[in-house]
Amino acid sequence: MEEFIYVEFGTTAILKVGVSRATGHSGGRMMIKCEHPQHKIKPKYMCKESDGCSERKNPGVQDEWMENGDVSLYDDTRAGVLMVFFRELKAADAGTYRCGVNVSHYTESFTELQLDVRDDVTFVFESAHLGEKVNIICQVPEEHKVHFCKEDDNHICQNISTSAVIEMSPSSERNEDRVFTVSISNVSVRDAGVYWCGAETRDTHLTFISLTTKIQLNLFMAPVVRREGESAEIFCPYDSIYKSKSKSLCKGKCSTRDRNTINETVREEKKTKTDRLTLNDDVTASVFTGTITGLTAEDAGKYWCAVTLERDVNYLYTHLIVIMNEELNLTKYEGDDMSIQCKHHDEHQKCFCKAHEPSMCVKDGVSLETIRDDRFSFSDEASTGVFTVNITDLTEEDSGIYWCGSHITTKVTLTSSCADSRRDSLSDPGSAQINSHDELPTILSDELLYASVSFQKHEESLSEASVTVSKNELYSDYATVSRRMRLN
Repeated sequence: MEEFIYVEFGTTAILKVGVSRATGHSGGRMMIKCEHPQHKIKPKYMCKESDGCSERKNPGVQDEWMENGDVSLYDDTRAGVLMVFFRELKAADAGTYRCGVNVSHYTESFTELQLDVRDDVTFVFESAHLGEKVNIICQVPEEHKVHFCKEDDNHICQNISTSAVIEMSPSSERNEDRVFTVSISNVSVRDAGVYWCGAETRDTHLTFISLTTKIQLNLFMAPVVRREGESAEIFCPYDSIYKSKSKSLCKGKCSTRDRNTINETVREEKKTKTDRLTLNDDVTASVFTGTITGLTAEDAGKYWCAVTLERDVNYLYTHLIVIMNEELNLTKYEGDDMSIQCKHHDEHQKCFCKAHEPSMCVKDGVSLETIRDDRFSFSDEASTGVFTVNITDLTEEDSGIYWCGSHITTKVTLTSSCADSRRDSLSDPGSAQINSHDELPTILSDELLYASVSFQKHEESLSEASVTVSKNELYSDYATVSRRMRLN
């Protein structure tokens, strides 16, 4: 390591104690710790040579964070360390820096830092249910120490601040990168937010922490399921440190520019009310509640609980599922085929699920197609907002309750009878219960009877769902439906 002294302007002696190199990633974060243990209370600074280090320096404020553009500085007088945090690295940040200390009016000492900025960071999104355990995967080069931290409200990632102990364990595999698993148990609203993972490198006078992986941890609650016309309450617990901050509900893609804040914000035990929405903040319980009355199809969707700081922090979400009042009750026989058309209002949220309750069709915040059977197929007509579910070769096991849609859902009850029931109905003319304006023949022909039965709701219904049955049959048992029959 080179050490030499040179004089600027003939007045100040400048001592360069060494040269260090660090590499960061575009869009990532970097913490640089300049150590001056022998000069704990002396003023410390960081400057970029291309900006004129000899004339303009960026000093750190002693024992508190200070922002200077996209850089935050903290002069820790207890440890004699100047911490410099780049909140978002850019290609323009690359260059040569000085990390120094004013030893006296006539003497300065610094370490030269050559900073390189490379590829973009890696983004990871994790979701966890309140109270559960979440595992976060982190990779760092084999020769480096892993660093994992949580970003605070000032976008500085320095310490872990969670409600539970975090366990970090490396994988047993030896490869170019070490894989670490960070486990957070019993997650609470305090744990939601942005985490960073990266590599820590220590030099003689400097420590570099290059944060290259951004992890957004969101929490979700069990879905809220209500019927059309009812009221729904969305409960939003929050960290008590935010009790004086304003809160709001947001629907849909709340992290993008087309975010839809559905109400005026509420703050400090006040209540706000719009047409059908009331928002109330209980700071004693650290929870604010959104109540929506007279539910319609348009109210269904994904809701985010938001706390307003410098920007809205969307930390917790739930799904509001609205069950349409109109239902479908279908009766078929083994071996038949059928098609069901379902309305959807979100291209990325389509679901056809067999379950007793619609909330069972939502897991980890994602709608699941819980049916795994080659006899079920799906076709989508995105332009019409309709997707079709086709079921072939029906069995008795297919009977049950299905939910057709996504956040807006229609209950479909399917009864698939065995083939013997079809034969019994044919052998017992008294079992026929078809209501029709047409007169049925009193004597059945030996020829096959072709029936085409169509269920259709009104076009204006947002919960529109229909079933079309097409099968060569001798007889069909459907009550109070429009029917078109032709006898050969």
